[in-house]
Amino acid sequence: MSRTFLANRRRFLTLAGVAASTVPLAGCDVLDGVLSGDSAVRQTLASANSLSYRVQRMLAGDRLAPEFSATEIRQGQRPNGSTDPDGADYLALKATAFATYRLPVTGLVEKPLDLGLEEIRAMPSRTQITRHDCVEGWSCIAKWTGVPLATILDQAKVKPEARYVVFQCYDAMNLGLGGPTPYYESIDLLDARHPQTILAYGCNDQALSVANGAPLRVRVERQLGYKMAKYIKSIELASTLAPYGGGKGGFWEDVGYDWYGGI
Repeated sequence: MSRTFLANRRRFLTLAGVAASTVPLAGCDVLDGVLSGDSAVRQTLASANSLSYRVQRMLAGDRLAPEFSATEIRQGQRPNGSTDPDGADYLALKATAFATYRLPVTGLVEKPLDLGLEEIRAMPSRTQITRHDCVEGWSCIAKWTGVPLATILDQAKVKPEARYVVFQCYDAMNLGLGGPTPYYESIDLLDARHPQTILAYGCNDQALSVANGAPLRVRVERQLGYKMAKYIKSIELASTLAPYGGGKGGFWEDVGYDWYGGI
């Protein structure tokens, strides 16, 4: 199946599920499956997303996502989203086995960072066996190894006005609206500092594969798979999400997905 088909299917499933719990979709509110900018449905979804975030924050607190034993890993990690970025910058990194990869950490920090992959691997790590839940309805248990994102943030010394961590990525998705759009995602600082939120460089005791997001992907274990950005290009600390993409906090959120994406 093509990426465009999967993207359209994923959008349909999510928008239909959210809309069914709010208001019926009128034909004039949807343009090729993407909600129009001044749509009453888009406004309703925005309100629902805000409510979802507040309710899930209240219920989740500081809880940990379930962790599993190694015997419950029944297969390799099933890839989600894009699986083989073809941009020139990513292909150049892949050609060196990511030896030339650098991770900039910028924005509202007192000490901007520029980290190589070996520097990241040398930091204190965390390994966790968790379940990946995709918005398409499937799940997969895998072992992830990486550096806690909080470690990176502590080194960068986040400024008090920062509220969000924004991940820019090397991959792009094509919605059929004028060409590929670079993927990006965001989480708030509460989730960024959660002990299970890591920048993963290993999966099932192997180096992270290209299909699963090499050289780095974020794992936010209390949220759905689309929140776990792959092919991390940079990290930015921000006080608002308005300047990024469509201003909704992520690639899929810009077309109507729930920003929090909690499970």
